[in-house]
Amino acid sequence: MTQRVTDGRFEGPRADAKRRIAQIIEAHRTEILDLSHRIHADPEPAFAERHAATWVAQAVARHGFAVEHPAGRLETAVRGRLAGGRGREGPRIGILAEYDALPGLGHGCGHNTMAASGVGAAIALAELAPELAGEVVFLGTPAEERGSGKQWMIDDGLFQGIDAALLFHPSDRTQAACSLLASVDIEVAFSGLQAHAAADPWKGRNALDALIMLFTSVGLWRQQLRPDARVHGIVTDGGTAANIIPSRAAGRFMVRSPDQAEFERMEERFRGLVQAAAMAADCEGEAVFTGGSSTMKDNTALRAAFLANMAAYGITDNDVLPDSLGSSDMGNVSQVLPTIHPMLAICDEGVAGHSIEFRDAAALPRADEVTLIAAALVAQTAFDLYAEPHLVQDAWREFRAG
Repeated sequence: MTQRVTDGRFEGPRADAKRRIAQIIEAHRTEILDLSHRIHADPEPAFAERHAATWVAQAVARHGFAVEHPAGRLETAVRGRLAGGRGREGPRIGILAEYDALPGLGHGCGHNTMAASGVGAAIALAELAPELAGEVVFLGTPAEERGSGKQWMIDDGLFQGIDAALLFHPSDRTQAACSLLASVDIEVAFSGLQAHAAADPWKGRNALDALIMLFTSVGLWRQQLRPDARVHGIVTDGGTAANIIPSRAAGRFMVRSPDQAEFERMEERFRGLVQAAAMAADCEGEAVFTGGSSTMKDNTALRAAFLANMAAYGITDNDVLPDSLGSSDMGNVSQVLPTIHPMLAICDEGVAGHSIEFRDAAALPRADEVTLIAAALVAQTAFDLYAEPHLVQDAWREFRAG
């Protein structure tokens, strides 16, 4: 039988509040899960999450948040703010939500569950707001899959003054600790000269040759890369017709590493490979780097509070970090304030992320229940921070120590 959000066994001085959080989320089950399913059925890629952002903004506004939409420069960014009934002199806790989808795949990373759980946590905290000192800050964060929307929001000052950032991620395993690869998106374009591919190919300069050489160079480079580093890409423009020497070819790449210094060296090496491929094909080459994501500075003080709330549900933490890692702009957030990004399993272990199977799992009953439990865990952890501000001080002390 699937575990439900009200199945937690809460103990200690805040047990009543945590039980009420679970009951509030259960009472709003239909609203929260309807949001998850609507977003799942209407996948929108990075920077174009117009429906999802609107639905999320409307949801938190219905529950008393003062909402900015758009927030900052991004059309699909959302910020909602709600002061505690005991005054603003207290922690400001950020409750985050993601909602962008993968092009051509949909919600193969389960961001529909992240949006809905963030809204669910905000709903619960809104009902308990009269008991809180401080402020609840809800942040709808676009463009995690490409473009690092959270960094835009950081630059726009939307994270300024926040004491802790909390966001769950669906996975095939449960893991409270988080480790991420630094990454960057790279748009590569080569320019050459068109010519007839049969009659006079010698008059052309083949931009596709340059792109193919870049892929070959990346493949050879992998022999010398550290096992935990990644370089991968796709062709986005390979020409217009087989009988025309392509004057333009383009690709999209990503470079990743768990080590920031090594990552920076990899960026420079990639720039050199682009120029070498352009020179070999007698073309011009350009590489535009955007959307950098940082490694994760996971906060153990915040994680301990989250783990304690997991224990009330009997959820077992897999405390061995996986060999395979991804990237997220939550890493960028973790570099400016105490942050956690725990994972909860919505499917059997071994189901690959960014796959059709994971996409389908994100709309099944098991994922629905996990979405509600994740909402409770985030809200309960936030409540701990409001009730005992020394936990926030501990988190900041750890953050500043390095």
